Amino acid sequence: MVEALRKSRIRKGDTVVVVSGRERGKTGKVLSVDLRAGKVVVEKLNIIKRHTKPNQKAKQGGILEREAPLQISNVMFFCPVTQKPTRVGIRLLEDGRRVRFSKKSNETVE
Repeated sequence: MVEALRKSRIRKGDTVVVVSGRERGKTGKVLSVDLRAGKVVVEKLNIIKRHTKPNQKAKQGGILEREAPLQISNVMFFCPVTQKPTRVGIRLLEDGRRVRFSKKSNETVE
């Protein structure tokens, strides 16, 4: 059964705050968003260690550290104006464009 894609107001390049889990309170930049799985990868957060063998592609083996995905519901957008986590809304401008805005500061995000 294929799950329908959910909409998300968090996009690649946004700064987010982790609101629950062992990384709670830390901020980072979103590297990728997977809407099908409902996950985001945040730069330098939720680090895991991969034990890899040397092979043709990665000639060097060993223990590699990389970011693991976080549940998208566990992160919130970080408002640059108020310096706090906030929800994001969509606003329609006079010229017909749709822009995201911070619900706390009422400022446009983009």
